[in-house]
This record gives sequence, C-alpha cells and structure tokens, in this order.
Amino acid sequence: MIRVIEPGAFTTVQDLGRPGRANAGVPPGGAMDPLALRVANLLAGNPEDAAALEITMIGPLLTFEEAAIVAVAGAAFEAGLDGEPVPHGASFVVPAGATLRLTRPPSGARAYLAVRGGIAVPPVLGSSSTLASAGFGGWLGRALAAKDYLRAGAPPADVPMRRLAGGSMPDPPDAVRVVPGPQTDAFTPFGLKTFFAKEFTVTPRSDRAGVRLQGTPLVHAGQADLDPEGVMTGAVQVPGDGMPIILGPDRPVTGGYVKIATVITADLPLIAQSRPGDTLRFAEVDVSSARAAWREQEAFLADAIEDVP
Repeated sequence: MIRVIEPGAFTTVQDLGRPGRANAGVPPGGAMDPLALRVANLLAGNPEDAAALEITMIGPLLTFEEAAIVAVAGAAFEAGLDGEPVPHGASFVVPAGATLRLTRPPSGARAYLAVRGGIAVPPVLGSSSTLASAGFGGWLGRALAAKDYLRAGAPPADVPMRRLAGGSMPDPPDAVRVVPGPQTDAFTPFGLKTFFAKEFTVTPRSDRAGVRLQGTPLVHAGQADLDPEGVMTGAVQVPGDGMPIILGPDRPVTGGYVKIATVITADLPLIAQSRPGDTLRFAEVDVSSARAAWREQEAFLADAIEDVP
C-alpha cells in the first residue's frame, strides 16, 4: 500500500491512454509525456504501458507501507527518501515504512513515478488513465488527495535494477517541430510568418486539455470558427483572439477553430514539459521528417535502459 500524505499540485494515475474512443466522445487521455512514462516503467521493470503517477509542478509526499522498487523519469524533481537523495533515471528500493518526497523541478513540468508491478486501479474503457474532466479512470476519477491509498500490482519476477544507459534523456530540440495545416489557408501570409518567426509564452491557463500560448496574435484571413471536426493531440488551434492553443491528451474529441499546424509526435514531450512562463518557437517540417524523428525516438528507447551490474 502507498499512503498519500501530501498529493502535490496535480498528481494523477496515467498510462498510455485509451485511443479509439472518439466515437463515444472520449479523448485518448494518457500521459502528457508518453516517452517519460515509458522510460519510468521500463526502469521500474514494468511493461512500458503500465499505470504510473504523473506528477505536475509540485510533487507528492508518499509513505510506502510495503517495500517497493520505484523509478522516476521526466522532469528532474528534487526527490528524497526519508531525507536522503534518490537517483533520477534509475530504479531504487523503497523500504517498508519509508517516505518518498518529490518537491519541485528546476526545469520542466512533469515527472512519472513508476512502481514495480504498476499502480493497480480498475481500468475504464481499457485504460487506467485519469480523465479528471469526466470524473472517471485512475484513482476515483480525480487527482490524488491526502489520505488516499494506492496499491501496486503483482511485480514481475527476477527483474534486475535498471538505469538509463546514457545517464539522461535526449536533449529537446531548440524549436517545436510542426507539420503545417490542415487549415493554413485560414491565415494571412503575415499570420503564417508570425507563427514561425515569433516566440510564444506558455500561460498559467494551460492544462492537460491544452497548452495555451500568449504572443503576437496570428492574423486570420477570415473567420476563426469552422464546423466542428475531429482533432488530435498536438493540433494547434487558433481561436478568434489569434492566440495558439496546443491540444493535449484530455482535449475534446472535436474542435471548431482553425488549426495552423500539428506538433509532431516526437516533440509532444517538449510541450508536456513546458511550464507557465516558458517560451516556445515553432519550426516547419514535412511528414517524412516527422516520421524520421519518431523512428529516432523509438531507436533511443530501444537502447535506453540497461541493467545495473
């Protein structure tokens, strides 16, 4: 059992989500930073899609009533086990009765805490991910609160301790890579130029549904509205005020604003780790480059984890 002493700012149970439910009005959900979730699980000795804790901005204080193997990946939150530092990017033992505290990261916004065996919660529509806006999934359909109790699943047998082979995650790109469209013709040439030439600041109104940006308004060629149509995670909607919104995994399944671009899959972690006040720039790539970046990320993951001798 894991007892929640302090929940942190917004700590939820997440896995890789529930894709394919849009026809029922259910977004895919899942980890904001799927790469970091996968790494944390592999370090802990789990399947990469196991349920773990997504920790946002301020971490929790947890007491482990049973011994566990734990790993943390993503933003480098300051972490201590009964006051002693613990490794980031490597599995470690939490003895029974010990207390693990994660405070704040010097940069980045989200980390993933994986427990060997995964966080055991009843799946909803095939996933353990929390969709807080709808009140289902994860732990009681909400973020963790003080006095909650979590259970770990049955741990796999004979899995060694693990660490990141290179010691760290890949460096993020200097700019967020996007594929233009699908409605580039809804913007003036100046509006398109502004999107790729200017910096935008992440605002405090950002959440798992969308990362909201502030900066030079993007000028529409006509109306910002369109008939609702299906949208995807990473789509960059631009409503009438000209301020971009990068849709997250808890987004609505349809949207009624024009979309200037879509963030490539390999750069979704960069969006997930953006915190209020951070600035983002955008760089145009084509679909073949987006696929190459995804393959490069998957190649990293295939060789990222090594056993501790």
